[in-house]
Amino acid sequence: MSIRDWPAAERPREKLLEQGALSLSDAELLAIFLRTGARGYSAVDLARHLLRQFGGLRELLEADDVRFNKEFGLGPAKFAQLQAVMEMSRRHLADQLRRGSALESPTAVKDYFKAQLRHEPHEVFACLFLDTKHRLLGFEALFRGSIDSASVYPRQVVKRALAHNSAAVILCHNHPSGVSEPSQADVNLTLRLKEALALIEVRLLDHFIVGDGEPLSMVEQGWFSASY
Repeated sequence: MSIRDWPAAERPREKLLEQGALSLSDAELLAIFLRTGARGYSAVDLARHLLRQFGGLRELLEADDVRFNKEFGLGPAKFAQLQAVMEMSRRHLADQLRRGSALESPTAVKDYFKAQLRHEPHEVFACLFLDTKHRLLGFEALFRGSIDSASVYPRQVVKRALAHNSAAVILCHNHPSGVSEPSQADVNLTLRLKEALALIEVRLLDHFIVGDGEPLSMVEQGWFSASY
């Protein structure tokens, strides 16, 4: 049966408009993105099939073009469309930070870091550069490492903080293993960077670790105290 033949309250698009996006399942949201099904599949049927093939929505969204394009019902056009949607989401989150204080929007900071780093297969170390009112000046991924480590050079962090004329920074890196608990090396690095930044009067506000689930704040967990 075509989706057009379903009761209006059960059609994903109408359901979204009536009840909001949160009311939809992963398959229903994906069906709206797909717009059409394929031979023998409605859009919802195809969405359910794809979620089974990939193992879930996150895995589908983070798939590379080779993996994505070979699946039934997908292809380069859909991949390009998905990348555009993902990038719009990241830019929207960045704009939220630019319009307000990062310290007053901890959820927005965490969401932004998740969007930027959670999908990375290798460890990435990045910085948010902030002005005197803790508004976003820029975001940079400064170092990329192996699956479980990254070489981070304080001199380069200081150099980029000066280039942005930053008053404060928030650090972030991901753990591809999914475990967000900091290692002793993470703690030691954070303290070294805090000291290096203090020499140029740039405050280190926090260091987040992105794994599965909510990013971990090292300040909230008591691993080090912030500079204000």
